Amino acid sequence: KADAIAFAWEFLTKTLGLPPERLSATVFTDDDEAFALWKKTSGLTDDRVLRLGEKDNFWAMGETGPCGPCSEIHFHQGDHLPCDEARAGRRCLGPACECDRWLEVWNLVFMQFNRDAAGTLTPLPKPSIDTGMGLERITAILQSVPSNFLTDLLRPLIDHVARQARKAYGAREDDDV
Repeated sequence: KADAIAFAWEFLTKTLGLPPERLSATVFTDDDEAFALWKKTSGLTDDRVLRLGEKDNFWAMGETGPCGPCSEIHFHQGDHLPCDEARAGRRCLGPACECDRWLEVWNLVFMQFNRDAAGTLTPLPKPSIDTGMGLERITAILQSVPSNFLTDLLRPLIDHVARQARKAYGAREDDDV
């Protein structure tokens, strides 16, 4: 875990040059090890390492089989983006929110257990880590656009289809841009 977290943080902040103040991490509720590692490795404060439940930060292939807690790195795209919580007079939930203000860019799955049909978790004899970053998401961040559909990777394709369909992409408020 220590090496995976350190590598992810170094790659995002040093290699790609993302500002650390715009990054937050999430960990599984009970994963004290990952919580401590994020704070030690990145210098993130308690309020920037969120503990989330099984729905958000526990990965499983299915009801049975290899599984484990996961950790995610989120990038703050800005408070100018709409948030239903903020519209309702509540505070945005940060990386736990469903809005576009925070974008998950990296996932670290700590494959530690095998879950049997009864739901019992047994430690794996050789735990592993599955880690990955979304190319289209990091491209959007590096190009300072709020959606991967607006990057130079995908926007030309969308524009071509829009011309063929004779429909302007993004013309309606409910278009997903």
